[in-house]
Amino acid sequence: MDIRKGDTVQILAGNDRGKRGRVLQVLVDKGRVLVEGVNLRKHHTRPSTRDPQGGIREREAPVHVSNVQVVCPKTDQPTRIRHAKLDNGRSVRVSARSGEMIDTK
Repeated sequence: MDIRKGDTVQILAGNDRGKRGRVLQVLVDKGRVLVEGVNLRKHHTRPSTRDPQGGIREREAPVHVSNVQVVCPKTDQPTRIRHAKLDNGRSVRVSARSGEMIDTK
């Protein structure tokens, strides 16, 4: 899976099509990602010691990885990911649209 935690992604399909957000969590075994502010669902909570009020809260639900694309840092548009090798043998993620390196490490 080419999407990592902290990437900025754009939603390609569904009710939130066109929205952008930061990846909060990657669920590799299910092939899904949790994107900040996207695919919000209502969750009913009971009063507890942590949350004495209880009530209805909105939280993000996972989105399938096929419905998101990483945003290119140079062109600010969604792009596919390619892999390139650096001189020291390390593999990095590269934007297919602009050739710009996506990894910041």
